[in-house]
Amino acid sequence: MNHVSTLFKRRMLLVMISGMGINCANAQTSAPSLEITATGSQESAQSILTPTKILQGEELLNKLGSTLGATLANELGVSATGYGAGSSRPVIRGLEGSRVQILQNGLSVGDVSNISQDHAVGNNLQNAHQVEILRGAAALLYGSGSSGGLVNVVNDRILTNLPDRPTGAINTSYETVNNGRAGSLEVDGAYGSVAVHVDTAINNANNYTIPGSSTQSQGEPPGGWTVPPDGNGGNNYTGKLPNSFSNQNNLGVGVSYIGQNGYTGVSVERLNNNYGIPTPEGGSINQSQNRYDLQHQTRDPFSGFSSFKFSAANTNYNHTEFTNAGEAASVWKNIANEARLELAHNPIAGWKGTVGAQFTTSSLNAAEVGTGSYAIVPPTKTNSSALFWIEEGKWNALQGSLGVRYNNVGQNPNLGTELIPQPTIDPIGLTPNINLQNRAFNLLSYSAGGLWNYMSGHGVGVAYTVSQRAPSAQELYSYGAHESTATFDIGNPNLNKETSHNLEFNIQKTSGLLRGKASLYANRFNNYIYGYYTGSYINGGDANGFNVVVAQQAAATIKGIEGELTYNWREKGLGARIFGDASQGSFDAGGNLPLQPAPRLGAEIAHEKNGWLANATYIYSFQQNRLASWEQGPAPSYNLLNAGIAYTEKINAVNWTLFMNLKNLLNEQIRYATTPMAVRLYAPQPGRSVMVGLRGTF
Repeated sequence: MNHVSTLFKRRMLLVMISGMGINCANAQTSAPSLEITATGSQESAQSILTPTKILQGEELLNKLGSTLGATLANELGVSATGYGAGSSRPVIRGLEGSRVQILQNGLSVGDVSNISQDHAVGNNLQNAHQVEILRGAAALLYGSGSSGGLVNVVNDRILTNLPDRPTGAINTSYETVNNGRAGSLEVDGAYGSVAVHVDTAINNANNYTIPGSSTQSQGEPPGGWTVPPDGNGGNNYTGKLPNSFSNQNNLGVGVSYIGQNGYTGVSVERLNNNYGIPTPEGGSINQSQNRYDLQHQTRDPFSGFSSFKFSAANTNYNHTEFTNAGEAASVWKNIANEARLELAHNPIAGWKGTVGAQFTTSSLNAAEVGTGSYAIVPPTKTNSSALFWIEEGKWNALQGSLGVRYNNVGQNPNLGTELIPQPTIDPIGLTPNINLQNRAFNLLSYSAGGLWNYMSGHGVGVAYTVSQRAPSAQELYSYGAHESTATFDIGNPNLNKETSHNLEFNIQKTSGLLRGKASLYANRFNNYIYGYYTGSYINGGDANGFNVVVAQQAAATIKGIEGELTYNWREKGLGARIFGDASQGSFDAGGNLPLQPAPRLGAEIAHEKNGWLANATYIYSFQQNRLASWEQGPAPSYNLLNAGIAYTEKINAVNWTLFMNLKNLLNEQIRYATTPMAVRLYAPQPGRSVMVGLRGTF
């Protein structure tokens, strides 16, 4: 019966997405345009050349989670990692980490979340106005290595327009599964030509309740699926999952001077985040970050040009990792600086575009508490300078885009750092030695795309993007035990740059009650960088039993398809949506890429009338048994059912909304295939939950 059901669902997936290709596709209400930048504002256009999703307004509020990954986990083509409630990054079309850049108001977030999945993204979503997911040519404006895409979190902390009166928002909620209490407040005002913004938020949650038992088991005794292989001492939990708590708070202030031809603004933010790491070893991370931003824009700066923009950010990030006994184990620090110049020109022969430069520096330092020696990655300074140029044009029914980006990236570790080999269990004997060395990479990325609007509201497009990425510091120089993944990570200082060739075909329908979009893509990598589980284990010391993982490179390809059909979506009355996505990554020489998302099917229905909004979403995620040779599995299938109801009424000058969101109504045990084994095999996602809350805007 289960085999028949799975076969039926797979056929339905093919039929549905094929139908999308026949009927065309795009769920946005606006006509397509060629806007391809992360906006840093509340307005952004959609283009088939740079497929993008924008979460804002009620949709963002209803999907808001405690982490960026949890907020975006069910978007088309987007999955998530999941280290409990505290840390989760988005996975875009099977790619994550350094291949998915995270921005805040168009500048890098400046954290260390791309080093390991247990490191939380350094921003707070409670005051976010919109979250943008961009792929394709848009990535060339912000980095050469975002082969998966980029995510821009916009909080409008630096106002670009003068409010004509004080405005703001307040939001508070309670969630049952983790005794979660959240609240946020923001206020905007103006004093003459000066605009002021203040926001603050708090989100505290205890350990969450899980369905069934914590350890994924298929006939194995408790601990049999845990990492390391000798088990976790029989700690197979039910009820509350240990070390799954999360406590966040932040405060942000922005001030800007707004004139007739532009604005100049500054902002400052303080972020604190204390969360648990639900692995067999357990532990927690206490994270803090100070961020300072500067933005300036001049409209029509001189003849032939429409805009000059300068933006810069300084981020001082640090976190302390604690053992399950509450003892500080290591301290991580990262100081990042970034500056961008952008100059946009007026249309010339149907073309308009942006030319610019970007400069970034970062200093990473991770040290063991007590000994003072490095933790996993030796101290490393990274410098990057880039030039970029994007052009886009429109001629009647045809649209086109061209883009190019040149990057120079330097990785400079502390060459005096002593790397101590560790004894291992066969077959390798001793972990391989590496010799630290400075590296420099010259990267050239480019893109070209076209869209043919063959009839009003209908279009087909094709885009080709080549992205080159320099190996990150941890891929080059790691040499140490990582408790949160139960691995001993070894980098490779001789890695070459990674190159991806992405070819994508799109079809869309943007008019009428029935709309939709579909995409078919293939992303081929030269020198794909990945962590290879050698089969050896550390023999002795604090890392006893940890897997030895070595950075390697190989040719690889990710192929995928995704699409959706909508009826009267985001409009008054009854609306409906069906969607699906599937991707598979494999090495060209044979075998599967690690941490690949499972195929999914989904349906959504909503009704809005007289201040009432009701909605329900169902997602079926298939079993993922196409795992890398060293991954244990399979990652089980699951059914996710969410629902919500809200009522809005204006009282005096305030729009009040009372809402209730129901999550995982079927109380299914959910384990993401994109989560490393140390957590996937041991810590499922939260069980059934009810969230109630009240928010107001004025």
